[in-house]
Amino acid sequence: MPAGRLSVVVTRRLPEVVETRMKELFDVDLRDPDEKMSRDELADAMRRADVLVPCLNDQIDAGLLGQAGDKLKLIANYGAGVDHIDVATARQRGILVSNTPGVMTEDTADMALALMLSVTRRIPEGLAEMQAGEWRGWSPMAHLGGRVGGRRLGILGMGRIGQAVARRARAFGMQIHYHNRKRLRPEVEAELEATYWESLDQMVSRMDIISVNCPHTPSTFHLMNARRLKLMKPTAVIVNTSRGEVIDENALTRGLRAGEIAGAGLDVFEHGHEINPRLRELPNVVLLPHMGSATVEGRIEMGEKVIINIKTFADGHRPPDQVLPGML
Repeated sequence: MPAGRLSVVVTRRLPEVVETRMKELFDVDLRDPDEKMSRDELADAMRRADVLVPCLNDQIDAGLLGQAGDKLKLIANYGAGVDHIDVATARQRGILVSNTPGVMTEDTADMALALMLSVTRRIPEGLAEMQAGEWRGWSPMAHLGGRVGGRRLGILGMGRIGQAVARRARAFGMQIHYHNRKRLRPEVEAELEATYWESLDQMVSRMDIISVNCPHTPSTFHLMNARRLKLMKPTAVIVNTSRGEVIDENALTRGLRAGEIAGAGLDVFEHGHEINPRLRELPNVVLLPHMGSATVEGRIEMGEKVIINIKTFADGHRPPDQVLPGML
């Protein structure tokens, strides 16, 4: 660890209060204008910084880490997911990686429920009609959606966010079901009134709504593949506020267009901001620009965690949110 104030490079603009505190504590290079760094800019930042603060769309692979030199000692990620960082290679090179877990749990769960309601109650269609000035008054058969109360909700991934989704869904009268790598403790299941399914196939085929809340790992890539999507009931909808790579986007698009799936609410996409254009055309799909964690409070808390990780490292200790290979 270098003596004196750490040199910190931040790849995107952060809330003003976070940037101000960073400037007080470190020799910080803030990003201006607020644009994604190119690969060359990232490589340069990694050569001159003691600490890099990247975001989820900064791809830090083995090749980039190989250009880092010996100065970089900590990658303090601004976000919980680290699938964009080659953690194993970083560790081999003596570079620690930290993240900001737990901060966006409630915000993301809120968005999952918002998407469920938006799709099942056809909110975007009504909004578009109103904004276009095309509403001609109330009609008994217009804008008919469906109740969420009484529906079976299948949660794929029952970690912090999945459990937060379950708590909210119970308040709406939904029946809670889940599939997870490990079964929850009996007392947690009882609190959530949740039914565990060891077989994901069996759960998917019986649910009215599927909520994807698991991280992207090699084992979850296309976990909802073409075969599994075909198991869904034609009246069912799927919501994803986790990682786009968990769902085969092309297969989902085909299923939605063919009427094999009733609807989808997506805040994340398989190829980042490059969305299947056929998906945009569908009236039974709600698409959001990865804004599940986009609250002022959440962004500030994420920044505070980054600062704590860097400050703890500067004081000669392991960052409290250090990520090890295979942890997520």
